[in-house]
Amino acid sequence: MWVSTRAQYGMRALVEIALSSEPTSLKVVSDRQNISQHYLEQIIAVLRRAGIVESTRGAYGGYRVTRPLEQVTALEVVELMEGGLAPVPCVQDDHICEHDHYCSTKTLWNRVDTAVREALGSTTLAQLVAEQQLLQLEPLPARFAGAN
Repeated sequence: MWVSTRAQYGMRALVEIALSSEPTSLKVVSDRQNISQHYLEQIIAVLRRAGIVESTRGAYGGYRVTRPLEQVTALEVVELMEGGLAPVPCVQDDHICEHDHYCSTKTLWNRVDTAVREALGSTTLAQLVAEQQLLQLEPLPARFAGAN
């Protein structure tokens, strides 16, 4: 299973927007994340229709996350962007494959699907924001790095 740039950019844009307590413009997200503003508009439109972000107009306008960050999972966002997540079509639709009832590999693909869903479903936007904040911390000066 490959996650498209649409889902990757959607997650990165959401983290960027969630990092600020003020509405964040798409220009800022585009510049910071190196994502085409035109492509970003398409991605944000999907997130807005799903009620994950909302826009504010005006000089200090932009986008903000509408729900508590703990309630937005990576699974929800990736599914919005991707549609389905199944690693092979028969996991999503039993009737798509003539080998469905006698295929030993289907259990493997079901396990892959379950593992991906569990990983994405247990990861919240709040966790990703916290991880990003840690990554943005300035490293300690060399003289303090070894001190305990």
